Amino acid sequence: AMSAEAAGSRSAAGGRNPWVIAGVVSIATFMEVLDTSIANVALRHIAGGLAAGQDESTWVITSYLVANAVVLPISGWLSGVVGRKRFYMICVALFAVSSLMCGLSSSLEMLIVFRVLQGLGGGGLAPSEQSILADSFPPEKRAQAFGVYAIAVIVAPTFGPTIGGWITDNFSWHWIFLINVPMGMASLVLVQWLLVEPEVLKQERRDALAGGLKVDWIGLLLVALWLGCLEVMLDKGQREDWFDSGFIVTFAAISFLSLILLVPWELSRKDPIVDIRLVLRRQFGTTCLVMLAVGAILYSSTQILPQLLQEQYGYTATWAGLALMPGGLVMFLLMPISSRLTNLVSPKYLIMGGMTVVALAMWHFTNLSPDADFATFAWSRVFQMIGLPFLFLPITTASYADLPPDKTSQAAALINVARNLGGSIGVSLSTTLLAQNAQVHQTHLAGHASPSALGYQLGLDQATAHFLAQGASQATAQRQAFDWIGQLVQDQATLLSYIDVFQALAVVALLMIPVALLLRRGQPGAAAGHG
Repeated sequence: AMSAEAAGSRSAAGGRNPWVIAGVVSIATFMEVLDTSIANVALRHIAGGLAAGQDESTWVITSYLVANAVVLPISGWLSGVVGRKRFYMICVALFAVSSLMCGLSSSLEMLIVFRVLQGLGGGGLAPSEQSILADSFPPEKRAQAFGVYAIAVIVAPTFGPTIGGWITDNFSWHWIFLINVPMGMASLVLVQWLLVEPEVLKQERRDALAGGLKVDWIGLLLVALWLGCLEVMLDKGQREDWFDSGFIVTFAAISFLSLILLVPWELSRKDPIVDIRLVLRRQFGTTCLVMLAVGAILYSSTQILPQLLQEQYGYTATWAGLALMPGGLVMFLLMPISSRLTNLVSPKYLIMGGMTVVALAMWHFTNLSPDADFATFAWSRVFQMIGLPFLFLPITTASYADLPPDKTSQAAALINVARNLGGSIGVSLSTTLLAQNAQVHQTHLAGHASPSALGYQLGLDQATAHFLAQGASQATAQRQAFDWIGQLVQDQATLLSYIDVFQALAVVALLMIPVALLLRRGQPGAAAGHG
């Protein structure tokens, strides 16, 4: 009754329009990616509400990232064993239930436990969705389908701080988590109703399980230790003073050792839990490297901008989020154009162009002045976001070129690992750079503010006169003037160190331009089907 092609199809759409599927699977992923950035803004409130210290409260973010990192690489394997549709629904359900429990948490420990579960559920969503899309659309339509997915994955971190800020400014932090419950329920109903588990996948699963389930436990353990410990090290490094801390050194060592053992172990397995051979392919390995850089630039700039606006420029959480909003909208509008181009132009040229734009945008940020206004920030962010659609789609599409169809789940898992890992590395290095360079700049600037410097003396006299005119006594006026200059120096130093971070991100983007040359030329879209 069915045509041969339909019988062999891996599509999750069944007879329906695949665009319906694209929309449905984007709901849960949007929600999950939102959660990575939504809690950042609310940390202070959470710490206050649960009577926890600022340092302890950062575990709310670390625990989620660790769980996410551990589940991502194995999600491709898991969905093969459990069944793709079933695995996706289990992830959504786990995510929604643990979100509910996060929202009801009464202590920091309880919150962290449920954040771990939430991260485990959330980690499986993005790769499953990506593989569902890769299989449900013909290669020439793939780029457009990934556009829908990319909107979920890239625009969400941009809206996260705004939504999170608005909720915490107006309601309570509990709602950051509770908001996921109705979204999760809606997603489950729609997925159950509209998503089809294709016969081919059922058969592949039966074949895989026929000989009894062989679980690569050692591989699983090594992956968990490698990414889990790496994530803790990156997230806590700056706070603990990096390698001066035994805690960090231990985690770094475990992570490094696990990776060294993981590679030969997985290469020698017949049914590895993570297919490392994929990363060793020139095409796929290159896309992973470029995705790492995109993750680093996107996530760290998304975290550091609201921070800069709140600390240095006195914005509220909501306003800091709003400054990022136009950038998100611009990206939203450019996605369809980018997906059109991905079908016309070879991915390597799009990636080179996109990286050039991002590098220039980051460079543009280094001209920040202490009196920059809202428009300056909004436009700078828009400029930065213009490049991203022209990176994200070509990278994702190029990553599937040359791959046999039964590898889409593994590939989707690994490219998501690259994006997340890049994000963590970027955020970690940026916060370190911020903290350390602020010290350096302060020492340097203070050198110019020594009592012997003529400009300093004049400034002090003028400031003293200003405070005297306001009715302060001579001694008080002098002290106020002195404090004022000290504060100026400190502000200036902090701003300069933010500028250093933007400069570093610009360099990362520049370095990626030649890397893109490693990608093979090929008719985009067309070649993707034949590996």
